[in-house]
Amino acid sequence: MELDKETQEKIQELQSYEHTLQNLLMQKQAFQFESNETENAIDEVSKSKDEVFKIVGSIMIKTDNEKILKELKQKSEHLSIRFKSIEKQESELTKRIEELRDEVMKKIK
Repeated sequence: MELDKETQEKIQELQSYEHTLQNLLMQKQAFQFESNETENAIDEVSKSKDEVFKIVGSIMIKTDNEKILKELKQKSEHLSIRFKSIEKQESELTKRIEELRDEVMKKIK
């Protein structure tokens, strides 16, 4: 079956969107992992009564508990904002993919 040029372009666009969605999902997963690690670090530092060390490059530096907690909480907030942004992009992209898929299926039938 020969598809018209418009349908072929929509199929290519659909494939491009699906590829973009896959990349977005990988980013989302990476941010989720980093967010979980940050939350675990916040919990551990909060419980710790001992000295806290921070890795900077290839060295460890003794750091004040309050300072490191502040840094970790800021990082957590940043990750949360980025995660929400990715979820919004994912939602919009998924909607567009569904619309394109419907258009292509109507043309094919």
